[in-house]
Amino acid sequence: MTAILRNESGKRIRGSLLLTGLLIILSAFFLVVFPSIQEEAQLVEQAYPEYLLELLGIEELHTIEGFTGGYIFPFIWILLAGIYFAYTSAGMISGDIRTRRMDLTLSNPVSRESVLLQKVAALWVPLVALSVGLLVMLLVGVSVLEETINLGALVMVHLLGVPYLLVCAGIGIVFSVVLERVEKAQAAALVLVFLLWLVDGLSQMNPDFEWVGALTPSRYYDPSAILIHEEYALLDAGLLLVIFFLLLGVAVFIFTRRDI
Repeated sequence: MTAILRNESGKRIRGSLLLTGLLIILSAFFLVVFPSIQEEAQLVEQAYPEYLLELLGIEELHTIEGFTGGYIFPFIWILLAGIYFAYTSAGMISGDIRTRRMDLTLSNPVSRESVLLQKVAALWVPLVALSVGLLVMLLVGVSVLEETINLGALVMVHLLGVPYLLVCAGIGIVFSVVLERVEKAQAAALVLVFLLWLVDGLSQMNPDFEWVGALTPSRYYDPSAILIHEEYALLDAGLLLVIFFLLLGVAVFIFTRRDI
């Protein structure tokens, strides 16, 4: 019953380690420039337009918590990792259908629901790799900079970020079962996640359009609030999980009824 899960998990180890390594390197570059930004934090905040501060959630840039929540997590976790999860999930089903591997899989005594759910469950590999890798890198980096950061808040910003990545994965899964060509599914998922992130930030520029941002998943994950104010929006994380399961349910419904 778990053969597909084991196989898919093993196939994702290499890509997950590569992704984690690249994001760790990028995060390290961010930390390297923190001392210089810390000295000019007020000037940097004044130089940035208001919409960009809102888009990135920049607050208290002179602190390591503000810098991490306003620079590292918006780019590394919300944007890049979100795009990765949407992109890789969009190839889960469409890729196997395109290469005819799905025909071979379904020739065995296994339901379509089980195939899809086991493939999705294999995302635990990049989730764990990214969370642990980034957490360790930040702890080491903060120590090298001779700064201190609340370990509990740092752990929570990773845990509460998991539902957001799952929603991005859910978007990719839906495209994977709807579109026949894997390239189109991956491109559509990538573009949609990027646009949702962009709309969330831009919608805060005008109070009349702020409601639009409420339709984006990134609105319900605020790294700065977690790291700076230790505000753990558990209800928001729960809402993101509900959205993920709804997307997963839609994907299962479509996949069990489509002709492959």
